[in-house]
Amino acid sequence: MGYAVQLARSLVFIVQMYLAMVALAIVFTPMVFVHRDYAARACHTYCRWVRWSAGWIVGLRTEVRGQVPEGAVLVAAKHQSFLDILMIYGALPRPRFIMKKQLVYAPILGWYALKVGCIPVDRGKRGAAVREMLARVEAGSEEPGQLIIYPQGTRVAPGAYLPYKVGTAVLYQELGQDCVPVATNVGVFWPRHGFYRKPGLAVVEFLDPIPAGQAPRAFMAELERVIETNSDRLMAEAGFGTEGESA
Repeated sequence: MGYAVQLARSLVFIVQMYLAMVALAIVFTPMVFVHRDYAARACHTYCRWVRWSAGWIVGLRTEVRGQVPEGAVLVAAKHQSFLDILMIYGALPRPRFIMKKQLVYAPILGWYALKVGCIPVDRGKRGAAVREMLARVEAGSEEPGQLIIYPQGTRVAPGAYLPYKVGTAVLYQELGQDCVPVATNVGVFWPRHGFYRKPGLAVVEFLDPIPAGQAPRAFMAELERVIETNSDRLMAEAGFGTEGESA
């Protein structure tokens, strides 16, 4: 398939993706006012739609591998593009993100993020935000679920390196829960910037949990090792770094 044709398909995909977001918001918002659980249903529906439409419009198939956690755990994930957010959220039963406070003001996304229990924080104040969330859980106002954080703090392009932030270790200690690392190769097909979407198989993989109770330094070293090693493996599987790169 030629580049121009794939680019045109990519633009069609992106337009319909945002139109679907608006349409689902219109349909679900009245129900969200009745019960906030409908916000999670709307978000899961949107995740399924984007994954399905990516397959038939741009030839980008998606696969979630590994044991998806169902109980209360910390999920620490590699972040390469918007797609890994959708795949991780769509796979988990009760997910909520630690997210940048500025995202609260994003149209539709910000309001729904708050309704599903995401925690907006200022940079450097994650520990206080988690203590607030734990207080709400103990008070019975929220059910425990899977708290998702991106240890590098932002999207990182395939092949690039950004240090892992100590805030993840703070959360790990505060929660006293196992941590499930998540690797991905989605950035090979769906980059941080631009409109072009490559065909292929984008994968998000839930890895073996890191048990609660490790020392912060040991935990961070293990977390970075397993996420980076397995993300490199998935990217290599997708053809990243080889001549005539990719899928």
